[in-house]
Amino acid sequence: MAKKGSVIKVRLVSSGKSAKGNPTGFTYYIQKNPKNITEKMSFRKYDPRAINPVTGNRGCHVLFEEKKMPPHKK
Repeated sequence: MAKKGSVIKVRLVSSGKSAKGNPTGFTYYIQKNPKNITEKMSFRKYDPRAINPVTGNRGCHVLFEEKKMPPHKK
């Protein structure tokens, strides 16, 4: 029987703001190996809901930070 891997799922939450100034709540789910990467991850990725501060249009690259996974629903 195969051994279970040490890779875990991680949720990345957007730090971008919507038109009203609220967080967009857009998320990405990725995998990470906690043996190699011990600190919290953060990436600059595309958020289609975020407002670009320069042009005022929707969609721009913002910082995504690792957050706690939501509870599992059965």
